[in-house]
Amino acid sequence: MSRTTALIKKETMQLSSPRGAARVALITGSTSGIGAAIARRLVADGFAVVLHSRSSVDAGQAMAAELVQATYLQADLALETERVRLMETAIAHWGRLDVLVNNAGISRMIAHADLAAATPAIWQELNEVNVVAPFHLVTLAEAALREAARHGHPGCVINISSHAGVRPKGASIPYAASKAALNHVTRLLALSLAPAIRVNAVAPGLVDTPLTAQWTAAQALWKSRAPMQRAAQPEDIAQVVAMLVASDYLTGEILMSDGGLNLT
Repeated sequence: MSRTTALIKKETMQLSSPRGAARVALITGSTSGIGAAIARRLVADGFAVVLHSRSSVDAGQAMAAELVQATYLQADLALETERVRLMETAIAHWGRLDVLVNNAGISRMIAHADLAAATPAIWQELNEVNVVAPFHLVTLAEAALREAARHGHPGCVINISSHAGVRPKGASIPYAASKAALNHVTRLLALSLAPAIRVNAVAPGLVDTPLTAQWTAAQALWKSRAPMQRAAQPEDIAQVVAMLVASDYLTGEILMSDGGLNLT
């Protein structure tokens, strides 16, 4: 066997081995919609990825089998023990973690004027998944992300927020408040973890998914008032995330990604 052939064989073995991965990203809530688009984009950019969902196990396993250097883990992020298991398993699988994308979140449709419907239980449920879980996952990932910084790039955290966390909009007041809290947590973590770890957020407006296909009023609003005259595609948000991942400098930013609707 020639030296060149041996090197090619070695590299091929490394690519097929979890420990041979280059940079690794964990994307929560990544079996559909924005999360799936982010995962696909990061794989295209050369990352190994850990896919996650709360319940869509079959879709997650199928997607992991389809993508190069991908694995799937199931966990309920509302539970502290499940978050710990997810992070420990993700880091152990690839032997490192360079990027954490906190995409998973939940919402409840409640008219803002219907105060009684926004019960304490709903506030607690949304806060646990949309605020506490992302913060806890960053805490669990901190050591691995700091280690990543010693290999040429700062560790990177990206929180998927919402324009409802910036403007008085959104599916419900508890949802909007949870995303506003996530934005502030993003800035606080950016200050606390720099320069080893960068922390940013992306705040999408309306994104075309099967869920939003029936939101005819919102679709009409974006077409008539947004400068870009359309809602975002999941790939549009994934592109913004990829840009933030590629930067070794930006931190503490909340990037509105609503096609300019916030300007009107």
